Amino acid sequence: MDGGGGGDGGGAAATATVGVRIHQSRRLPDFLQSVNLKYVKLGYHYLISNLLTLCLVPIMVVIIVEASQMNPDDLRNLWLHLQYNLVSVIICSAFLVFGSTVYIMTRPKPVYLVDYSCYRAPDSLKAPYDRFMNHSRLTGDFDESSLEFQRKILERSGLGDETYVPEAMHFIPPRPSMQAAREEAEQVMFGALDNLFLNTNVKPKQIGILVVNCSLFNPTPSLSAMIVNRYKLRGNIRSFNLGGMGCSAGVIAVDLAKDMLQVHRNTYAVVVSMENITQNWYFGNKKSMLIPNCLFRVGGAAILLSNKSADKRRAKYKLVHVVRTHKGADDKAFRCVYQEQDSVGKTGVSLSKDLMAIAGGALKTNITTLGPLVLPISEQLLFFATLVIKKLFKKKNVKPYIPDFKLAFDHFCIHAGGRAVIDELEKNLQLLPVHVEASRMALHRFGNTSSSSIWYELAYIEAKGRMKRGNKVWQIAFGSGFKCNSAVWEALRCVKPSGNGPWEDCIDRYPVKLVS
Repeated sequence: MDGGGGGDGGGAAATATVGVRIHQSRRLPDFLQSVNLKYVKLGYHYLISNLLTLCLVPIMVVIIVEASQMNPDDLRNLWLHLQYNLVSVIICSAFLVFGSTVYIMTRPKPVYLVDYSCYRAPDSLKAPYDRFMNHSRLTGDFDESSLEFQRKILERSGLGDETYVPEAMHFIPPRPSMQAAREEAEQVMFGALDNLFLNTNVKPKQIGILVVNCSLFNPTPSLSAMIVNRYKLRGNIRSFNLGGMGCSAGVIAVDLAKDMLQVHRNTYAVVVSMENITQNWYFGNKKSMLIPNCLFRVGGAAILLSNKSADKRRAKYKLVHVVRTHKGADDKAFRCVYQEQDSVGKTGVSLSKDLMAIAGGALKTNITTLGPLVLPISEQLLFFATLVIKKLFKKKNVKPYIPDFKLAFDHFCIHAGGRAVIDELEKNLQLLPVHVEASRMALHRFGNTSSSSIWYELAYIEAKGRMKRGNKVWQIAFGSGFKCNSAVWEALRCVKPSGNGPWEDCIDRYPVKLVS
């Protein structure tokens, strides 16, 4: 644009522009253009959710006004009336006391999450992309087609260069053995538990309930027995070892611990969630069984739960809901994540091409159950209204209403099973990038750590300073069987990360920009 000419024309245009702006400033704004629909929706949600309160306030005001106008004679007459009806008063009081006692005795005891710890392996176990591919080639177990397949999977996986594989996989050739698998399990479990006991000042002898979940490695004695032996836990401890339940077993373990805490008073429960890779690496050329090699990495978490009322002051979260969905009755769902041998007898876990569709169906069933427990009334009414219009009036062109779970939850911890899983949930639940940031970054930094991935994600949210008092967190996990499980937590305070956390020395580098 030439800056020298057109001075008079420019001045006239400027004057005209100013005149138009003055004229427009005197007009009312076009609300259809300027009002953002999301604020209308928030207002509607606030109105409906507080409808009961809005109705009760006028009634309470009327009662207070009437009571303030009573004189001493009115109060004396009321007292005489109660004296003459003493039997009725006693019966009503007895029913009130009995009902209150039954309610207090039978209501579920609150379960508090005191703290948790995520294991971080030493830097010597890191497996950057180049090293992973070089080792895969040098083992001599994979043909060129399989190597190229692994390369493509890794490039699209969302994993970074700082994930960890077990020590046995760093040798050429790899050295998987029972002893190496035990050593991996000990490093993960004891590493997480040592840090948990250090941060909470809880002594191992105080633990009354122990639940360990690991899907693919179940030695004898069990993993839970290994923990009992290491920490010399008390002889009457209630210990459980969950095996073969996949990546959603962490939520199942929490649910089991919660049920046990309803029965056993004034005690602590420890949940240990992990997976073992050493003996479960696949050394064949079947494509569907190579995917776990590219995604699964070393990781684990230890969680301390309590039903002690005194622990509410120092606890991070309170458990609000656990909802579990099992689709194992369907053959396709049952076999979509399946441990088997290939045609030459090499063992691995096969992932079906129908996995995403089956996961979507399981999620739909799970949120159908969870929705009424967590969604505000406004969302439930909108969902019900669209369902009635679609079914009752046969309006096929009416799109089904997808409830806005962002009104129920402040944070989302989606199992970091892979990039595709996170993408699909972000799309189907209409989430924003910030809602899936923790899942994407946990996948990038630590890979798929199976049932413990949701805890690395929660640790990310805390490390970013985003967890405020009253915030609600939705943990969603998928696993073989096929299962979709949800846990809902409420923050009891503004939560800060605990010492020696998994993100302690790298949180400032995140979020990173991922390659499409």
